[in-house]
Amino acid sequence: MTAPFTPEVVDAVCRHMNDDHAEDSLLICRTLGGQPAATRARATGLDAEGMEFAVTAHDIEVPVRVPFAHRLTERVQIRQEVVRMYQEACQRLGLPPRPAG
Repeated sequence: MTAPFTPEVVDAVCRHMNDDHAEDSLLICRTLGGQPAATRARATGLDAEGMEFAVTAHDIEVPVRVPFAHRLTERVQIRQEVVRMYQEACQRLGLPPRPAG
């Protein structure tokens, strides 16, 4: 099966997440990634099934994969799924999500 996203798309998404949404990634990894002690999360990759992060917890960096709710086939779905994961993470933590903008 062919990967739905080119390396350029993966790099662009990771760069955007790391530059503009580092706190969102951290919330996602603390909750959906099973790393409640995480102090830092950096997006490192993604494919049709999930997103990968390098997560720092207790001064150790570990790889974390957070699966998507469903298989993605188009680039536009990436943003929708990451927003869904962020909103789910906020809900689990009892935090109000930022208004979408």
